[in-house]
Amino acid sequence: MKVLGRARMAAAAVAAAAVIGGGGFALGAVTAEPGQAASPPAAAAQQAGPAQQAGPAQRAGTAGTGYADVVRRVLPSVVLIRTASGLGSGVVLDDKGNIVTNAHVAGDATRFEVQLSGDPQPREARLVGSYPASDLAVIQVDDRAGLVPASFGDSDKAQVGDVVLAVGNPLGLSGSVTEGIISAAGRVVTEPASASSPGTVLPDAIQTSAPINPGNSGGALVNTAGQVIGIPTAAASGPQGSQAQGIGFAIPANLARDIAGQLITSGHVTSTHRAAIGAQIANLTRADGTTAGPGIVSVTPGGPADRAGLRAGDVIQAVGQTSTPDAATLTGALAARDPGQAVPVTVDRGGQKVTVQVTLGELPGS
Repeated sequence: MKVLGRARMAAAAVAAAAVIGGGGFALGAVTAEPGQAASPPAAAAQQAGPAQQAGPAQRAGTAGTGYADVVRRVLPSVVLIRTASGLGSGVVLDDKGNIVTNAHVAGDATRFEVQLSGDPQPREARLVGSYPASDLAVIQVDDRAGLVPASFGDSDKAQVGDVVLAVGNPLGLSGSVTEGIISAAGRVVTEPASASSPGTVLPDAIQTSAPINPGNSGGALVNTAGQVIGIPTAAASGPQGSQAQGIGFAIPANLARDIAGQLITSGHVTSTHRAAIGAQIANLTRADGTTAGPGIVSVTPGGPADRAGLRAGDVIQAVGQTSTPDAATLTGALAARDPGQAVPVTVDRGGQKVTVQVTLGELPGS
């Protein structure tokens, strides 16, 4: 299985010029005409940004019994978000009308329509800020009447095997709930680019078996206490590029609240918590068309790579014990590390193997 294929390198742990190809799903929105509910078209989408279409209706799994009280508490805090090009989900952050969602749900839009659970009347909302590198955005609804802020849990305490519910608007079916467990934590996930998003790498995703479909993005992954522990954002793709069932990913709630808080305070992100090497990277191609590896195009003067002695023309072969045959792998290797961490970086320099210690910097904010 291949986990999500296309990444925008400039938004990940290193700045780069290349866009890496591959299969995958970023479950941002379902195509719909403004003012209309989405309806499932005939063919499955290969990308699910706001300009994409969802696949045919399928059974999403059997909802667990005994969770009715949890669902009743959570549903009022999960909203449907409509842009001119699609539908997605969002979670109410506070009583000031701030709603957190995915950056690929917001796309390029600055104005939105928001519908609360059980309320057919759409409300106007505006963009507060977006940070595509973490695939997060905040919008603010004008009419705050009836908004119910979600209860957020500590995502660091989430454990493999915990039962979770995914709440959102898959395929435009508002207020849908699916059940699963936390399958893994700390996944490095590459989101594909789409018409609404350049794609990115998420370094600490929660993997869940709860069915996640286009339109779930920006919604809530909640525990059995009714606390939001993640923001569903993507699903894995199978060998033939089709959506892999029961393998979805969510952004940890702790990170979502941190980034959202920065966007609300200033409209920008100043502390990304993401490692960076301080170099512009591009895949080098051999004469036969195969990838020779991620080459350094330039280094940031005074940055981590520069201080370590790396230079333009070096081809990065490994970060620590992780081989980096291409820019996407390099991005994942860096995304799994922290700013300030010292790591050995091995490069090919004119046919000679050179290893240097690099103290990683922090990815610039928005």
